[in-house]
Amino acid sequence: MKSSTIRVALVGNPNTGKSTLFNDLAGLHQRVGNYPGVTVEKKTGHYQHAGFTFEVIDLPGTYSLAPRSPDEMVAVDVLLGRRAGESAPDIVLLIVDATNLQRNFYLVSQVLSCGLPTVVALNMVDIAQERGIEIDVKKLAAKLGTPVVAIQANRGQGIPELKAALLSASQSTPAKSENPFPAEFIDQALGLSSRLDSNLKLPLPLFLVERLILDGNGYLEDQLLPINAHAEREYLQSVRQSLSQHGFPIPAGEAMARYAWVGRTLEDVVRTPTERRLTLSDRIDAVLVHKLWGTLVLLAVMALLFSSIFQFAEPAMSWVDSGVGWIADVVGSQLAPGALRSLLVDGVIGGVGAVVIFLPQILILFAFIAFLEDSGYMARAAYLMDRLMAGVGLSGRSFIPLLSSFACAVPGIMSARVIENYRDRLVTMLIAPLMSCSARLPVYVILISAFVPSHHYLGGIVGLQGLTLLAMYLVGIFAAVGVAWVLKRTLLRGETPSFVMELPSYKMPSLRTVLFRMAERGWDFLYCAGTLIFSITIIVWALAYYPRSDSLVAETIAGQREQLAAEIAAAAPDSSARNSLLNKLEEFDQQANLTQLEGSLHQQYSFLGRAGRLIEPVVRPLGWDWRIGCAVIASFPAREVVMGVLGVIYNLGTDWDVSVESDQSQLRDRLKSARWDNSGEKVYNLPVALSLMVFFALCAQCAATLSVIRRETNTWRWPLFTFAYMTGLAYVAALLTYQVASRIWV
Repeated sequence: MKSSTIRVALVGNPNTGKSTLFNDLAGLHQRVGNYPGVTVEKKTGHYQHAGFTFEVIDLPGTYSLAPRSPDEMVAVDVLLGRRAGESAPDIVLLIVDATNLQRNFYLVSQVLSCGLPTVVALNMVDIAQERGIEIDVKKLAAKLGTPVVAIQANRGQGIPELKAALLSASQSTPAKSENPFPAEFIDQALGLSSRLDSNLKLPLPLFLVERLILDGNGYLEDQLLPINAHAEREYLQSVRQSLSQHGFPIPAGEAMARYAWVGRTLEDVVRTPTERRLTLSDRIDAVLVHKLWGTLVLLAVMALLFSSIFQFAEPAMSWVDSGVGWIADVVGSQLAPGALRSLLVDGVIGGVGAVVIFLPQILILFAFIAFLEDSGYMARAAYLMDRLMAGVGLSGRSFIPLLSSFACAVPGIMSARVIENYRDRLVTMLIAPLMSCSARLPVYVILISAFVPSHHYLGGIVGLQGLTLLAMYLVGIFAAVGVAWVLKRTLLRGETPSFVMELPSYKMPSLRTVLFRMAERGWDFLYCAGTLIFSITIIVWALAYYPRSDSLVAETIAGQREQLAAEIAAAAPDSSARNSLLNKLEEFDQQANLTQLEGSLHQQYSFLGRAGRLIEPVVRPLGWDWRIGCAVIASFPAREVVMGVLGVIYNLGTDWDVSVESDQSQLRDRLKSARWDNSGEKVYNLPVALSLMVFFALCAQCAATLSVIRRETNTWRWPLFTFAYMTGLAYVAALLTYQVASRIWV
């Protein structure tokens, strides 16, 4: 190798352990972005070995290199060096499932056709042995002409041998692989390649020319050929017709040729038992994919997940909570009263701290999701959900994008590209934002912990707060089901293809993979808190702090005191009413109460307060006051900021010369003690909390989500439609929730 950096493209089918192997190789040295011009995720990492730097490119998981979507097109372009500014990889690392070589080797055949040095990682060999499958690794390597290394990615076994094989492959010439297609097909491909080069000045690798001929749905043809290349399109069609007449139908001929090659390659290499053994996975699946028991287990797993978010995160939250409160106390005590202290304590620490406190719950949520995915259980959940999806006109293919949306709707919407049917893909994208993403979790947690009783059932395993959190997630799920049902029967009618999905073997999740996913999502959360939330909370602080109407505030306080004094003078001497008014005047004159009143009045006369008063008639039927309305409006760019905004609003006016409580406890207590300006009654109660949570469960408060819908659909019509229907649905649902709950909760 002339360069000290060796580029490795990691390719494999879904559920083969590709992500685990990537983490084994790259460790902490990895980064995530998007390929230029498309929304396909680009994950790269690097490691050092024998004086060389290996750059690993984790390509999207795929069953085939027959491009039908942007994900598959990116994989092909990277392998062939067709991405702008990127050369072809030096080596292809192809990971295959040792328990299902027949299916995996279809992709192996396609990758070898690219003509790049290739190393095959034979993963899950331990599970293959448990099933009685014997593989002659040396004979397989000899037949393929490429190194084959047996590994167990989830345990890190075989990784040193794999690194050595990659180094060896980078320093040798790849063996020429067998072309599985008949001679007639190869001749036609060579003729088409020459024609495209001479007529269109379009030199294409032979692999892409073959793919053009096999392109049954026209996706690749539209990607590669100019719109006005009518003669070449007609010639391409004539090639397909000629091949079909010679017994090679398009596109079915590829499957016939490649699976014939797979059969020849695996002959005398793989020995399977004559009778299929009943494995542990089979015994577990007898319960977990059962129509009744499997559904009950799925609900129990979700209930346990959301209960654990409260129970397991409490100690860590207390530490973060205390740290935020200590920082606010130190900063507040070192600065003189004024705008600077209010900015730092109320705006920065109060706003950002109100969000950072929820990092432990975020980490627990993603740890559970990563554990369930890596163990193989999520594929079973998709299988179970297919029955529900079919009822609304979708299939289990939509479940994975929707499941991803519980973490964040942006990658969930992007992953909908794997759905070939356009209408089903569009419906999935339009309902994905209804899944309760991690940004909604802080809202749920603070309101549930403040207003839902902490009762526990089943020996303390399941709590009422956890069940309430589960209910909020179910609100989004059932709303998505309803919206999908309506869309599939109105705007987006059409047939839904049958759902076929491979159920991977159960395996022990890789601790490293789980920790990497936790760290990645935790960093994303902290990055958001340090940038977007930081910026918005400072803007909200400024709107709530200015203009400073000190004279108007003093005049208002003096007027309220004079009115109270006049009521005392008019009351009968020694009456209970007069004594009550005297006590009220004494409380009114206490410094802490005057400070709090000044802060409240400054807010009312600020820009934010005036805007809040303007919208209060709209949000009042939901049980909200102007402060809640302002926080909700400020959170429309990104719902993560709502707790930061509430932290700013309810921190303003605090006397920071006395020791403050920890941030979460303080905000929770402020919500409990907040009162209506005109009546003095408490603003927050259980109906208001439920109304606010339901609104956040259904509202489209995420500019990034709407932006990615715009990019995926190439029009503003659908993101605007999403914003309109979700906002209207959220308002109506929150209104009904409050009106019904307030009549029940007395």
